[in-house]
Amino acid sequence: MKKGISCERKQAWISSGKAGAGNGFLMEVCVDSVESAVNAERGGADRIELCSGLLEGGTTPSMVKQSVQIPVFVMIRPRGGDFLYSDREVEVMKADIRLAKLYGADGLVFGALTEDGHIDQELCLSLVGKTLYLRSFDMVQDPMAALETLLTLGFERVLTSGCDSSALEGLPLIKQLTDQAKGRIVVMPGGGITVKNLQRILEGSGATEFHCSARSSRDSGMKFRNSSVAMGASLAHSEYSLKVTDVTKVRTLNAIAKDVLV
Repeated sequence: MKKGISCERKQAWISSGKAGAGNGFLMEVCVDSVESAVNAERGGADRIELCSGLLEGGTTPSMVKQSVQIPVFVMIRPRGGDFLYSDREVEVMKADIRLAKLYGADGLVFGALTEDGHIDQELCLSLVGKTLYLRSFDMVQDPMAALETLLTLGFERVLTSGCDSSALEGLPLIKQLTDQAKGRIVVMPGGGITVKNLQRILEGSGATEFHCSARSSRDSGMKFRNSSVAMGASLAHSEYSLKVTDVTKVRTLNAIAKDVLV
């Protein structure tokens, strides 16, 4: 049996940005750099999910909280891959949670599963309140039962692609989850959301919050380039092509959501 992160309750943090406050909807943008965080805010994002290793689905980041004024939720994930964590990895998450609080994070993004595909309640017990359950939810055995478990544990929202490859593909299940939630927990679609499909996802799901990256590629400023070397396992990602949040894409997504939901 793995050890829980803590038995104590989280201290109350500032408002996490409920849907309906201000805009009537909430757009969360996932970022992995100071530049992307600033661009997301400039484009009109309501909240930031801060993580690194976006190509792996996100791992715990360095803090960029001081660079923006909008709420920043910090991902707590010690590695890529599955969501079954060892005792040593739990200790790493404990340290990351302490660091996130120290730097003023507005909330946490977290998820853990048991080996048989259920929510790991022991690890989640201390992560209540302004906490979002990340897309490990899409790996659960029974999503409808898992949603009720998250409610029992005190989670405010869950990020999901409807247990499919993208939010568009998983739209029928996202709709079912939203209907089942009945406002008790926010079901937030995420995964492959673009300006081309956001309207369909919002209209088809009944969601009032959504999660996106809104990134574009930018060529590196390096003049000397060694094309024989790749930093990391992903050979498809060039060190000389940078992915950053695109202000124009964020603004366009914001406008689409406003047109649908306001």
